[in-house]
Amino acid sequence: MSKVLVIGAGGVSTAAVHKMAENSDVFKEIIIASRTKSKCDAIAAALPDANIKTAQIDADNVPEMVKLINEVKPNLVVNLALPYQDLPIMDACLETGISYLDTANYEPIDEAKYEYSWQWAYQDRYKEKGITAILGCGFDPGVTSIFVAHAVKHHFSEIHYLDIVDCNAGDHGKAFATNFNPEINIREVTQPGKYWENGKWIETAPHEIHQPITYPNIGPKESYLIYHEELESLVKNYPTLKRARFWMTFGQEYLTHLRVIQNIGMAGIEPIMYEGKEIVPIQFLKAVLPNPGDLGENYKGWTSIGCRIKGLDKQGKEKTYYIYNNCSHEVAFKETGTQGVSYTTGVPAMIGAAMYLKNLWKKPGVFNVEEFDPDPFMAELGKWGLPWVELHDVDLEL
Repeated sequence: MSKVLVIGAGGVSTAAVHKMAENSDVFKEIIIASRTKSKCDAIAAALPDANIKTAQIDADNVPEMVKLINEVKPNLVVNLALPYQDLPIMDACLETGISYLDTANYEPIDEAKYEYSWQWAYQDRYKEKGITAILGCGFDPGVTSIFVAHAVKHHFSEIHYLDIVDCNAGDHGKAFATNFNPEINIREVTQPGKYWENGKWIETAPHEIHQPITYPNIGPKESYLIYHEELESLVKNYPTLKRARFWMTFGQEYLTHLRVIQNIGMAGIEPIMYEGKEIVPIQFLKAVLPNPGDLGENYKGWTSIGCRIKGLDKQGKEKTYYIYNNCSHEVAFKETGTQGVSYTTGVPAMIGAAMYLKNLWKKPGVFNVEEFDPDPFMAELGKWGLPWVELHDVDLEL
């Protein structure tokens, strides 16, 4: 019997647990734990036929996590909480000898800095303990990296240029809202841009580089070069890359709101005093913005995320290649009660967990998803709601 402990009860967790419940041949028992147990209970209540239990946990508290893991004895801990909590949860898994999976790399709460070094530092300890850590198993990071692994395995002898393109062409009807945790989202998109070229990182001002990119069945959308965490592992694991970039679409209204938020200091992560109490501006902002988990009901339109790759094919000839998924917000909500951004992160987390539980992605140490065989994962993507399309020898635009 396979049992998983899911940490977190937001939109991604909701989507992942819905899909785990559908995949009951693999996920026999699911325990959902978060700081607010009522949120876990709500997910469980929506799935009355599934074998789901709930618990309250402070994921920052390693002894609490250890106690819970020892009590429920899961085969795998699936971390769908905040990136700040990656290391405490990894510590608890290390102490209890239970394998680990997450969807986003660690970020210190007091610094907007995305870097895998903190988690890669667990490599020797996880290997010695004989347990697995699967890092970044959402969509981006996650499926985008697996797309690259699939391309290298089946179509390329060398990849030279990689552009990951992420478009959300949906409309949630709000003046301003973020598609996942506002604190994480705003920190991510307001930091300086960064991309890899000719063996080094090149930094840019936030949103300095942008251009229209045409997305399948959506059309051209202004896309902005930002830094995204999978670039760090991909340039490490595919050293033939001469350039690697990440592009994301933002509407003008979103950018205007974001600029105002920054200009008035509401994106700040340093504590300030307010009426004798210390508050963090961005955390206060999170409290007044729409809850991303509540956006799904009125969300219309599509997401489109993929990889545009140029390099040498198996015969050594120049090749271009585009692999992508388009996801409907309406279909995502109908299936799981979540919007498309939560769905496209939660479904891959479920599939990655299944890969581990089926012993297909299981080896001692700490690994990014592209370090595993992409084939069994790719075979499951369409089955669970994220079909992919390949285009060969096309104009990549970039």
